[in-house]
Amino acid sequence: MSLFDHKITELKQMIHNKDIKISDLVDESYKRIASVDDKVQAFLQLDEERARAYAKELDEAVDGRSEHGLLFGMPIGVKDNIVTKGLRTTCSSKILENFDPIYDATVVERLQAAEAVTIGKLNMDEFAMGSSTENSAYKATKNPWNLDTVPGGSSGGSAAAVAAGEVPFSLGSDTGGSIRQPASFCGVVGLKPTYGRVSRYGLVAFASSLDQIGPITRNVEDNAFLLQAISGADKMDSTSANVEVPDFLSSLTGDIKGLKIAVPKEYLGEGVGKEAKESVLAALKVLEDLGATWEEVSLPHSKYALATYYLLSSSEASANLARFDGIRYGYRSDNADNLIDLYKQTRSEGFGNEVKRRIMLGTFALSSGYYDAYYKKAQKVRTLIKKDFEDVFEKYDVIVGPTTPTPAFKIGEKTSDPLTMYANDILTIPVNLAGVPGISVPCGFADGLPLGLQIIGKHFDEGTVYRVAHAFEQATDHHKAKPEL
Repeated sequence: MSLFDHKITELKQMIHNKDIKISDLVDESYKRIASVDDKVQAFLQLDEERARAYAKELDEAVDGRSEHGLLFGMPIGVKDNIVTKGLRTTCSSKILENFDPIYDATVVERLQAAEAVTIGKLNMDEFAMGSSTENSAYKATKNPWNLDTVPGGSSGGSAAAVAAGEVPFSLGSDTGGSIRQPASFCGVVGLKPTYGRVSRYGLVAFASSLDQIGPITRNVEDNAFLLQAISGADKMDSTSANVEVPDFLSSLTGDIKGLKIAVPKEYLGEGVGKEAKESVLAALKVLEDLGATWEEVSLPHSKYALATYYLLSSSEASANLARFDGIRYGYRSDNADNLIDLYKQTRSEGFGNEVKRRIMLGTFALSSGYYDAYYKKAQKVRTLIKKDFEDVFEKYDVIVGPTTPTPAFKIGEKTSDPLTMYANDILTIPVNLAGVPGISVPCGFADGLPLGLQIIGKHFDEGTVYRVAHAFEQATDHHKAKPEL
């Protein structure tokens, strides 16, 4: 049995009882990475020297002081678009292949304040653009459940590392489903918090009105621990919300009697696989047996979410990625004859195909003559999608449906067809457009591959989302299954 099969509370108790040392946890992480990461390909950079030194320091603090951080001594992996001082951050792109940040992201500072130990940086789709982690400039991460399939994206490295037992938990980012979709594919727990719950300062921007950092873990309780540590207003991020951070762990009561669940007919409609539908209906039966009730509802504007998302996110990406020009930092082309040529060559050589595709789409949508027809129209539809959620939440506590239409697909299966690849996020995208929280928890298997149940809550009501997710987890065994590597 791996040490990482224990929850955070159990590990902290074992440290307190002197059954294990923090150095043992860090050791376990690096040993596991050494034995399986050549297959899984989840990590891009390791921070072994600093991690071991910090673990030794924390070991000495076990008896040295009475107060310890919330994540005291827990090893964690960090997605490669979250900046880490002195630890290379590339966004899995050639254009940032030599970028060593001089500051930490706010979430990294909060992890340090909670006394977590950073193990390394995790692979992703380049600039978080993709649904399979095949768009990385460096390597394609594999799904630990079946190495011929994708782990999902863009936080594929973050989900695969947790599923493979390389770290007990990790941080990802979610712009249109990039935490929940890989969590579903890899059979782990992934939460996208309410927009503004967690600071984006130090997250390399893809689409600023949609991006949110969130936790990926093996169980719901650990997820609540991690969100507790990274949440809260931040003066460095004007979009972080100045709302109180509740005690998320106190929500994990297991009691959902009288809770009202909405199930959108659009989330069980055309394009959603038979296994995904059946696993959700089975999950609803479990929730019913626990005392909740559910009814079918409609989110009528969901069908426009995909088009709305790709117009808005690509437009924001076009503006955000203009800063990568070969002048201030990152990759610079050696083939340029003048300044304009330098911009062109650097961006042509530095960006991958998917990033270029989205920059071009976004630039077109923002251009004169097309702005009103595309970008402005998409913003109006976004408001309608948000209104759909608000209407449902007037009568119901949570919305439940599948996280993804199917289990993980084969590596290379959809790379030549961007539209089919984009459709993979059809069930997760509306949550980002509305800015509400959503979690994916394991709820079954299809052909030996995990399926995820998505639970969506009201703005800043992660507590209720966790309550339902935890009650479901306690009543089932799906989260206990582990891939054989």
